[in-house]
Amino acid sequence: MIDARIQKEFAGGKERASFKLDVQFRAARGVTVLFGASGAGKSLTLDAIAGFAKPGDGRIMLNDRILFDATANVNLPPRQRGCGYVFQNHALFPHMTLRDNIYFAAAHLPHVERRRRVSEALERFQLNDVAGRKPGELSGGQKQRGSIARALSAEPGALLLDEPSRGLDAPLRRELYEVLREVRAEYDAPILLVTHDLAECLELADQVLIYRDGRIVQAGEGKAILDAPTSVDVAHLLGIFNLLSVEILSLDPSRNRSRVQWNGTPIEGPYISAHFLGDRVTLCVRPADLKAIPRPPKLGPNQVGVNLRRVVNTAEGVRLDFEGVSVEMPQSEYAAKADNGNWAVEFPPHAMRAL
Repeated sequence: MIDARIQKEFAGGKERASFKLDVQFRAARGVTVLFGASGAGKSLTLDAIAGFAKPGDGRIMLNDRILFDATANVNLPPRQRGCGYVFQNHALFPHMTLRDNIYFAAAHLPHVERRRRVSEALERFQLNDVAGRKPGELSGGQKQRGSIARALSAEPGALLLDEPSRGLDAPLRRELYEVLREVRAEYDAPILLVTHDLAECLELADQVLIYRDGRIVQAGEGKAILDAPTSVDVAHLLGIFNLLSVEILSLDPSRNRSRVQWNGTPIEGPYISAHFLGDRVTLCVRPADLKAIPRPPKLGPNQVGVNLRRVVNTAEGVRLDFEGVSVEMPQSEYAAKADNGNWAVEFPPHAMRAL
């Protein structure tokens, strides 16, 4: 278990903005993903836990061991913290072979056990064929697996991974994810993983911490956050929602509905609590939950006429970007409508959420 309360501040200056990291969280066994934009404080959090950055205030504990306590003046050096760290650049010793890199990390073990542990790591991570190579002779995927093998050979109390899939192509990413799933299943230790890739976050996370400007703005299971982002900032960071600025026309708590106006057209939406008629609020809705149709002579309920700006092919199908809103649909569905000149978007009330 990691129990962390971290505060660290950087003063502003010429051509340098001020920044303050102020986070508090617990991470149990499994994968906790630190998700957010670059510069939000995710890697700084790992550095503070590992001992490479000293917080200005706070307390960091790992399995009931105090690693840092500003009040008690405790600040263990990295080598005493028991954290395995996988850096973005792998940080393998360039003058050593891969086997020697892993052997070096297992220095705390007796000689015979050390050799056995290294052989097991090379076998587990499918690195036997390249064990005698130096890092400069390895592929990106081999370096990444070697870096994880080295970190685990030290029997860490926690594994910290800073954007482990950075620079890997799609097949190597899938291979890395499989390795990390095996690590999660086999090792009884918390894993902190930094990423700003939503697909990676959802693939691996048991718990997600959403970072923004040095703060954790939402925490929970990945699906729960996707289903219910708590703010416009979180929805924007996730990058998978349309954000619609609307005006409230009516409120009907008995039907759990409201009537709002978007793009000059009234539509029915979810009930919006703690607001009044005439207020402007933001609704979020996923592009896949909307329906794009050829514009009928007369618009039906919750249908809004829109102008098509572009069509984008995606891995899942097609995304239609209209003015102010996007809709996703399967390629086969779009093919049947591709010749259409005038469009409307249908908004299901149950798919929209007020922020």
